[in-house]
Amino acid sequence: MVDVDSFSFTDFPEEIQISILSFLSPKQIASFACTSKRSVSLCSSDDKLWYPMCERRWGSKTQIKNWGDGKIGYKLLYKTLDEWENLIGFWRRSGEPSVNSSSPPLIHFEWGPSFVAASRVCPSQNCTCNVLKSPFLWMSLSSDGEIVNFLKLDGEIKLWDDFVKCCQFGLVEDLVSVNVNFVLACHVLVEENYANYYQVHRKHLSERSPNSVIPYSRGDDSEGSSGECLVTEMYYTQLANRISPGGEGAWRRQRRRERERLGKRRWEPEHFVKIVNCSPTKARPLQGLWKGTSDGINLVFYLMTYDVGGIICRRVGDLSSCSAAPVFWTSNTTFIESPFSPEEEYLYDSRIHYCSLAEADHIHQHCPSAENEVVSHIMYINSSYDLVIRDSAGRSTNPRQGEGRIWHYQDGTFGFGFFWDNFIIDLKPMVQDGCLLDAL
Repeated sequence: MVDVDSFSFTDFPEEIQISILSFLSPKQIASFACTSKRSVSLCSSDDKLWYPMCERRWGSKTQIKNWGDGKIGYKLLYKTLDEWENLIGFWRRSGEPSVNSSSPPLIHFEWGPSFVAASRVCPSQNCTCNVLKSPFLWMSLSSDGEIVNFLKLDGEIKLWDDFVKCCQFGLVEDLVSVNVNFVLACHVLVEENYANYYQVHRKHLSERSPNSVIPYSRGDDSEGSSGECLVTEMYYTQLANRISPGGEGAWRRQRRRERERLGKRRWEPEHFVKIVNCSPTKARPLQGLWKGTSDGINLVFYLMTYDVGGIICRRVGDLSSCSAAPVFWTSNTTFIESPFSPEEEYLYDSRIHYCSLAEADHIHQHCPSAENEVVSHIMYINSSYDLVIRDSAGRSTNPRQGEGRIWHYQDGTFGFGFFWDNFIIDLKPMVQDGCLLDAL
């Protein structure tokens, strides 16, 4: 009979030990590796430990063995994918737009066979509810374990397969090498990497150890990156100032080199913030990304968010501007249940629905789908106009002018309108189960 008290973890067969370790986090595995030389060997088993961990977590989303041409360690791959997994989803541009004319207000990160891809997400121009996707950013690992990120400035490349081939074969004349740095878990900074991976630093990258990659600062230690340039410039400014011998000439030369470097910049740093709640839920039926026509012709993306103050709706294109007013807001999130009063019935029945031209003969007719919608709930809303115009007593100059309604339909969609016009803007969801709907 086996003495259970004397039975330890090391008495298990090796495959059982590795199987148990594969369910731990990297931090827990690192702590276990410090217990003995034998545990170090177990925790360093790349094929037996780290590959099963990668395959179990991401095998259904990407091709684990294809990353880095199959030449990189799975321990490094696990750490990289663990960080990049938080990128998957929708991100919006944050802050005032820079000089980047091609900086998209909305991007979508998703898994590829051996890379993580980000697409521009734009409204279609064909008077339908379709959404256009075009390549924007490609993130992968080289066979040396180095992170390689390329950005496409315009949308000329329509197919991801063509974009991936350009990146993999080093056809980077029309691409920009960038660093994607996490500022916070839901905040990234995309900035140009001035070291050309394929032409300038191939030798340096091949000599570096893959283990030298540091989370949240990957790419910043390469020559010419913005981080090192900034530090170098600070030291240079202190050491070669105007009062030191020869400092005047050195200072001018440094300024001239800085102007030349900035003149070659192809991409200005841009901040992106993750849209965590992209789809409606039972508790929050209006939240998420929605699409609809603002004038019966042009498709517009809307973001509905819940907070402690209520519900607010903004156009996605206006989210990067601090001065842009919301489309509507409400501090009272309580729905009015049916049956509705005759006045509310009239407010809805007397209005014209805005929808895509593909769904209606022209913009002044009801949408065929909207005519058959059954309103299940109604919510009161205020327009941004009502927030701004106040009289001397602090009251709205026309309280009724800023009022409106949300009509929530039985199929989960909704429309909104205001008292100053005679229209209802019907919205459709953009995302379902994390996937973009009606994408072209």
